[in-house]
Amino acid sequence: MNSPRLGLVYVISAPSGAGKTSLVKALLEEIHEVDVCVSHTTRPARPGEKDGREYFFIDEEKFKSLYAEGKFVESAQVFTNFYGTSVDEIERITSLGHDVILEIDWQGARQVKALYPNRTVSFCTAAVY
Repeated sequence: MNSPRLGLVYVISAPSGAGKTSLVKALLEEIHEVDVCVSHTTRPARPGEKDGREYFFIDEEKFKSLYAEGKFVESAQVFTNFYGTSVDEIERITSLGHDVILEIDWQGARQVKALYPNRTVSFCTAAVY
């Protein structure tokens, strides 16, 4: 009996502002069999951003509660804001057999690779000027 295929976890990793979001947007225009895992953040939404689309926007107290419960596969503090990728969201997407893209920094990429050693593919980007 064949078990269902678990999706792969693709990591697009680079420092903040290096172009991860632009790269992922271009990939999604070409590849339709992959989903983006929406991360949680404590930073305020920017104009045009929608909760649950770009990020799940939560306050610091909620973030720390989720972190303490082990709900993030990776997390980081960038300046005064916190960011984290939900274990539940990755599992939801990959259990459907879909591949998932994570837009995270290199430290988060290491954390994800440790949790999903046989299902993680990492790519690094760099800013081009």
